[in-house]
Amino acid sequence: MTLYIKNMVSLRCIVVVKDALEKIGLQNPEVKLGEVNLIEKISNAQLGQIKAILLQSGFELLEDKKSVLIHQIKTIIIQVIYYSDKPLVQNLSVHLSEKLDHDYTYMSNLFSERLGITIEKFYICHKIERVKELLSYGEFSLTDIAFKMHYSSVAHLSSQFKKVVGITTSEYKQKKGDKRDMLENLCG
Repeated sequence: MTLYIKNMVSLRCIVVVKDALEKIGLQNPEVKLGEVNLIEKISNAQLGQIKAILLQSGFELLEDKKSVLIHQIKTIIIQVIYYSDKPLVQNLSVHLSEKLDHDYTYMSNLFSERLGITIEKFYICHKIERVKELLSYGEFSLTDIAFKMHYSSVAHLSSQFKKVVGITTSEYKQKKGDKRDMLENLCG
């Protein structure tokens, strides 16, 4: 049985959810970003326990299919940006369609309708947040970051950064990167 969980956006979230599920007696839950695969069948009472324990940790169990699909779109985008060093070999739209086995137009319309933002803007918003994170570390040059984040050029990265953040990358670095947002609060 697969459960989909809202607000699971980091490796730390995986640890918190896995620990919580094991505390209520679930054996070896397979926990990934945004989802839990349970080997055993669970009762309605256990499902209620799971919902309660997730809420205590700041997570929410998703149950309707459209919410699950939106959640899966967000999770794939977060995985691509934060946890993969490989560039997409195809457009994001094709990647999402293949991964989720849905028509991209349907997913795009649903995403925009529910969140008030396009998938593309959500993707760009998260890319820029990752750039902010990398700038804050001070370990990488802008050229390195542009390459790592798969921008076609430093100029393209700089332009997109200024458009989204409102200041240049240099200004951001001078401010010591003090304005970072929580992943679960970004762009819907």
